[in-house]
Amino acid sequence: MNGRDHDVYEEEMKDIRGHHQQYLQQQPYHQDQQYQQPYQQPYQQPYQQPYQQPYHQNQPYLQSHQDPHAISTDNLMMPERLSAIASPRGRRPAYPGAHDSMSSAYGWNAESIPATPADSRSTTPTLSPYNNDFNNSRSYLSTTTLVNKNPHRNSGHLSTSTFPSKHSLGEDSITRLNERDDVELSKGWRRFIFKFVPFLALTNTGLYLAYLGLRIACVILAQRKFGTTYPGAWVFLGVEIVVAIPSQMHNFWTMWALKKRNRPQLRLNSEEVPGVDVFVTCCGEDDDVVLDTVRAACDLDYPRDKYRVVVLDDGKAASLEESVNQLGYVYPNLYYMARTKVKGVPHHFKAGNLNYGLEQLDLLPGGANEFMAALDADMIPEPSWLRAILPHMVLDPKLALACPPQLFYNTPVSDPLAQSLNFFVHVIEPIKDALGVAWCTGSGYVIRREALTEIGNFPLGSLAEDVATSTLMLGRGWKTAYIHEPLQFGTVPEDYGGHLKQRTRWAIGTIQTAFKLNFCLFGKDVKMMTGAQRFSGALYAILGMFTILVTISLFAIPVVLVWGKPLIAYADLEQLRWLIRACFAAFMCNRFCEFALFSPAGYHTGQRDSRYQLWMSPYISLSIIRSFILPKWLGGSIVAFKPTGSLGNALNERDPKNKKNMFRRIWAILFNYMAVFHFVFVYFTLVAVVLTSYRVFFPEGQSVRDIFIGLITHAFWPPLTFLFLCSSLWTPVSYAIDPPQMPEREELLVRDQKTGVAHPTTASKKVAFGGQAAWFEFLYTGSTIYTALVFAYSFFL
Repeated sequence: MNGRDHDVYEEEMKDIRGHHQQYLQQQPYHQDQQYQQPYQQPYQQPYQQPYQQPYHQNQPYLQSHQDPHAISTDNLMMPERLSAIASPRGRRPAYPGAHDSMSSAYGWNAESIPATPADSRSTTPTLSPYNNDFNNSRSYLSTTTLVNKNPHRNSGHLSTSTFPSKHSLGEDSITRLNERDDVELSKGWRRFIFKFVPFLALTNTGLYLAYLGLRIACVILAQRKFGTTYPGAWVFLGVEIVVAIPSQMHNFWTMWALKKRNRPQLRLNSEEVPGVDVFVTCCGEDDDVVLDTVRAACDLDYPRDKYRVVVLDDGKAASLEESVNQLGYVYPNLYYMARTKVKGVPHHFKAGNLNYGLEQLDLLPGGANEFMAALDADMIPEPSWLRAILPHMVLDPKLALACPPQLFYNTPVSDPLAQSLNFFVHVIEPIKDALGVAWCTGSGYVIRREALTEIGNFPLGSLAEDVATSTLMLGRGWKTAYIHEPLQFGTVPEDYGGHLKQRTRWAIGTIQTAFKLNFCLFGKDVKMMTGAQRFSGALYAILGMFTILVTISLFAIPVVLVWGKPLIAYADLEQLRWLIRACFAAFMCNRFCEFALFSPAGYHTGQRDSRYQLWMSPYISLSIIRSFILPKWLGGSIVAFKPTGSLGNALNERDPKNKKNMFRRIWAILFNYMAVFHFVFVYFTLVAVVLTSYRVFFPEGQSVRDIFIGLITHAFWPPLTFLFLCSSLWTPVSYAIDPPQMPEREELLVRDQKTGVAHPTTASKKVAFGGQAAWFEFLYTGSTIYTALVFAYSFFL
């Protein structure tokens, strides 16, 4: 605890003790006689006994045993006792019965949910007993609509008096640290190379279209000359087009990188700052993970009387509630809330939890603040988090939402499952931000309450409430911003199943939102969007659905190879020569384009993302079919990917001590997680390549040129597409055989032993280069050399 925080803490405790003594002199405690005796004694000698228990990560930290001012929970008033005492600073309730339920740290429980939006606008805490009319609560709206019905939605912007500004900040209160907010993440040669992306992307698209046109023309000319059809060539051409469409659509999008992004790095330098309500949403995560986020959120470089930290526990864990309650004595601005979930009544997951928190904020002393922020349970914010984001919102009153990238500190070596979001947060999001289409990244964002209220709070009926929220705000004419600074670090799922569930939920949520908003192309909810915003909203939903075609096309590869028909058709050798040269030009330009495009995130990060698009496509396709195509009587439902059968205990595949044996891991991933498709595809394709190659060598009396032409036209056409597909689809199997090993989470953190606040180490924030990344680079380099050699040989055909 730093000096300023220690002074604030001492002053708080002095006020509480003084007010307590004054209260005892004025009137006795009448509500519960059992607390009369403890109230006469606890603060006579509060610091006689130092706190002896060592710090444990599952318990809230109070004080170190080395601190002469250490206190134990025996010397503190418990929440039940505080209910009868007026808050010395107006931050805790002062009405009888506020703490009758332990579902809330300071008495904010399900019984106090306001029955109507009008009730929720009360600026002082008042109990409004819940009357079991769940239809009046925004947290229980039907999933049949995405947009919450709000009486103000069609009346233009709400008056700013709804959430009045309690600060008087000017430009002199904001420091401009740098002309670019990404100065720490994008610099040197990487930034220089990235400038060429629009031109390389345009050239790449042009060359690829020319190559495809030449392929089609050669097939048609060959059919006319020889009077036959080439079904294998057409199927192979179709597969190449289907696989290439997503990358070419990305190329078209990245051409917009030509538009310069102007977002400076700013900081609030004043103590007169806006009020913020910080939500920490959780639902069943480990207590120590949540508490690390809570401590870091309470320890921000921000005036403590200007923000609250509210733990929204959808898991309603008693242990977490007790820990937060105790931690609340160190941080008076910390609250715990847990809503009551009624069986059979939709609770709308994270969106419902957030809306419940918004309703309960109105019952806290002083009501809701001007801004709301949210952190996922595992996302540890940097101390400068709020001071870095809020200046952008203060300077632009039309800016509704600003968010930083989601970064992680437990990504394994080589990141075999492509769990880091580095390509998206370092490449795609900055381009989207330059076009005014920044998406909410789900954690670490700050929202203007006025804008959130205008869209009816967080929209229900979508698994991706963050995307839906930012989309609706853009549709109402508000702005969103992406702050490209490392301001939060969280954890990726530590098991294969958790990763699949997370990514399929994101994909379904994005498509679900697009369907309900007409793909952002028309409708009253998107009427104020720009052309770029509409294109972005439609593009990523279409790319998600395109995985179905990609998956289907994958089946065609081994079938065509086993078929034995030529994959490349041509009328004469001259056409074959030009096909090889056009293929070489398109392939090499694509490699240069990838190198420049991936540079901000790292070249290997981009390559991992390309492989991820392929091996994840069967899972995403299956989830999309279940959610949007299959009827309910055939098992259709809007859910993320679910494994088949019973998995029993977790695989713990990254835990060196507790991981299951190799046979158990392979069985679970192949059959429970249905990676058997990937396994069969790889082996079927490799067998097909061997059979096709054997047929080429089988006829006797062939020249070397004939064998060469036979091999490249039947299986080994550059750049060896089957090799890239097999190496990508083998990812789940290789992960089951040799999963990466990770140390204990505590080893990845630097913890202040006095305050218990922890932040990730510098090394843990980076994805280390490992053997798997080296192997894939060997394959890429080998295919590039092979393509160059075939190109050179084309001059001697």
